[in-house]
Amino acid sequence: MTKFHFISGLPRSGSTLVSAILRQNPRFHAGISSSLCPLFTAAMNVMAGEGHALISKERRENVLRGLFASWAADLPESTIVFDTNRLWTARLPALLAIMPGAKVICTVRSVAAIMDSIERLIRANPLLPSRLFNDDERANVYTRTDALSQRNRLVGSSWTCLKEAFYGPDASSLLVVDYDYLAQAPVKVISLIYEFLGEAPFAHDFDNIVFDEPDFDEELRMPGLHKVRARVRFEPRVSLLPHDLFERFNAQSFWSDATPSQANLILPRPEAVKTTAARTA
Repeated sequence: MTKFHFISGLPRSGSTLVSAILRQNPRFHAGISSSLCPLFTAAMNVMAGEGHALISKERRENVLRGLFASWAADLPESTIVFDTNRLWTARLPALLAIMPGAKVICTVRSVAAIMDSIERLIRANPLLPSRLFNDDERANVYTRTDALSQRNRLVGSSWTCLKEAFYGPDASSLLVVDYDYLAQAPVKVISLIYEFLGEAPFAHDFDNIVFDEPDFDEELRMPGLHKVRARVRFEPRVSLLPHDLFERFNAQSFWSDATPSQANLILPRPEAVKTTAARTA
């Protein structure tokens, strides 16, 4: 069966950038968020419904493994697939039950910077109301960030899923990667990712990254949502968020205190966290 790893974590935190870099390696297949996670979840739910007692543990596992095998059937057998979805962290125990060696790369960023990044996209397209919000939620930056932070919405959902996995018993399968650090030191960070995966090093070109999904972004009415700049670089910016909102969301970086977690971490030095978070967009 084709080997799978996973990319998850928080939105606007570099998951698309990680995919764009990894896919330069001809042995790797990576892209933006796919439908595999919803299919996996739906299959588990169906088999847990009426008649579940007639489905053996072995058959259940075979069906789920078959789903992954079918997903990658058109790829060469030697391909390593990196499937992206922010909800994979909530499926970690089930994933490891059928793929014990699977790893999950989780990109993170100050939640304040995430909200600021989304707000910049919204303000860059003022005549194109985003499908991320209903009419009432679009009213102002407070209603927009409140909507995004709800536990069943874009930011809140991925944040709670990651937090569950981060403090859970399977956290050693996670690699938490700080977006700012990736942008500042891509050679070092990607080398550490390869080490975590147990893969041979590859000479990536960090000045010629090619990735864009304009049709997907247009469907959300969020042009540029998945567009990656050709060169990996860090660009500090002063946040657009009002001070009270920035302080509220900037305090939610739970991965900075990893004492009770077994997760693997690629983070900047503690003394650099406040500086980069306060000026990142």
